[in-house]
Amino acid sequence: MKIAYTDCFSGISGDMFLAALLDAGLDENLLRQELAKLNIGPFDLTIATTRPSGMKATKVTISARANQQFRNLAAILDILHASPLMPAIVDRASMVFQNLAEAEAKVHGLPVDTIHFHEIGAIDTIIDVVGVVVGLHHLGIDRLISSPLPWGHGFIDCDHGRLPLPAPAVCELLTGVPVYAVDLSQELVTPTGAALLTSLCQNFGPLPDMTIASTSYGAGSHELANRQPNLLRLIIGEATAECQEAQSVEIIETHLDDWNSEGFPYLCELLLKQGALDVSLTPMLMKKGRPGQLLRVVCQPAQGMPLKQTILTETTAIGLRFRTESRLTLQREQVLVETPWGKIVAKKVHTPVGPRIYPEYEACREIAVSAQVPLQAVYNAVTGNQKEVDRRQKSDD
Repeated sequence: MKIAYTDCFSGISGDMFLAALLDAGLDENLLRQELAKLNIGPFDLTIATTRPSGMKATKVTISARANQQFRNLAAILDILHASPLMPAIVDRASMVFQNLAEAEAKVHGLPVDTIHFHEIGAIDTIIDVVGVVVGLHHLGIDRLISSPLPWGHGFIDCDHGRLPLPAPAVCELLTGVPVYAVDLSQELVTPTGAALLTSLCQNFGPLPDMTIASTSYGAGSHELANRQPNLLRLIIGEATAECQEAQSVEIIETHLDDWNSEGFPYLCELLLKQGALDVSLTPMLMKKGRPGQLLRVVCQPAQGMPLKQTILTETTAIGLRFRTESRLTLQREQVLVETPWGKIVAKKVHTPVGPRIYPEYEACREIAVSAQVPLQAVYNAVTGNQKEVDRRQKSDD
């Protein structure tokens, strides 16, 4: 698994993130080709080398060649879906803009579809977001993790007037994200930077166990008053071969005694699409002997807020409990195994005593339906490959 870790010791912005990816090896020509697919008019993308505090870094500057055209969320999504960009890139970029738009809308107290966004409609924001998603995709990053974020203070002047720092949209986006105070009256985390991290990161915390392959730096657009380098450090490497991986997750729970559980499959689908790691519904006996259900959702802390809003919207819950817990997971990967009906996707899990092969239900179900064979027969064919795995393991030992 290829991991990228954003070390945000001086904060993060969209251009710093894009610059760090270019510094890490994202091909400039490929980036320009991908951005040209957006068809958003002429713009200048300048990529230069800079050396703040004597450290080599990449700096990106984006500017429109014509008068700036500010767009709303619907217009941006139309641009993305009309482009020939890969669906995976379109989907991830759309999610970033959706989250950014929802945060801005909540700050202004207006519906997402009616508010006009100067910030997200600017051409540099569009280039930053799509460029970062393109970079993560083409560098083959499987997992993005971020350090806690610095929380500065002071004020900033924008189209809406003078606003406190961090910007209100940043405060909204960073709900559930670990932060720490710094004595700097400057903008350290921009709305675009916050939206990219909270939309694309799987976790926030310390550097994960990994073998480092490269370290790159993206430079910000201004100098910091305390003279520290205004850089984003991006560390890329491979997850270690250790079988256990510690993670921090948020557990969201509520008791339901007046909800029709026929809606659970629909709710489960919604929550999983929004980033939930697991969703379960457990029958229980509540006070006064009434039957009820325990709804439990497991997610990354940064994804908690939209999931809570969905639960409160789609169920009869009038309150939620949530807490942060640590968990241990086994390293796993998708593999193809041979069966009498051809190759089929399965899950290879690295346990403390060696690898194990587990069938994937959807893949087995598809074979069972198309080949008109019992589902259990397909399962047996997949798990039968475990004998070969065990034989190879003993041979290696």
